[in-house]
Amino acid sequence: MQPQVPVTGQRRSVKVFGCVEIHSARFLYRRDSVFNAETYLNFLEQVARHYYPRPVFWVQDNASYHKHAHVWDWFAANRSRWTVFNLPPYSPEFNATERLWHHTRITGTHNRYFADAGELNATLTRVFRSMQRRPDQIRGYLQPFA
Repeated sequence: MQPQVPVTGQRRSVKVFGCVEIHSARFLYRRDSVFNAETYLNFLEQVARHYYPRPVFWVQDNASYHKHAHVWDWFAANRSRWTVFNLPPYSPEFNATERLWHHTRITGTHNRYFADAGELNATLTRVFRSMQRRPDQIRGYLQPFA
């Protein structure tokens, strides 16, 4: 008999910005309601506070909000500490954070039913905290970038 999986008929998603420090496997993230320039700038500020005063080499993909004028103004204002690199279009294999999203799917969300947003958020929090507390879990994913 074919297994039955309950579904709601709705696609539920959670918006998460994330970054990973390649050498230490330190993972930072921020949940938000939407992906746009304003919420991305909030994430950049969070990362800047975390790494202050160390220099940051920032690699980002081609999401539309990464190209917003306000975002580039922020990078220009922080040029003394931040160096920004843009990945070529359609190249997730060069984005280290994509490997963490893959880890999240495998260990937390793949083939799972979440009755509500709270259950999904709790699972994401568990997986993300595990990566933060035990960077050795994800260090192997980052070897091609180190």
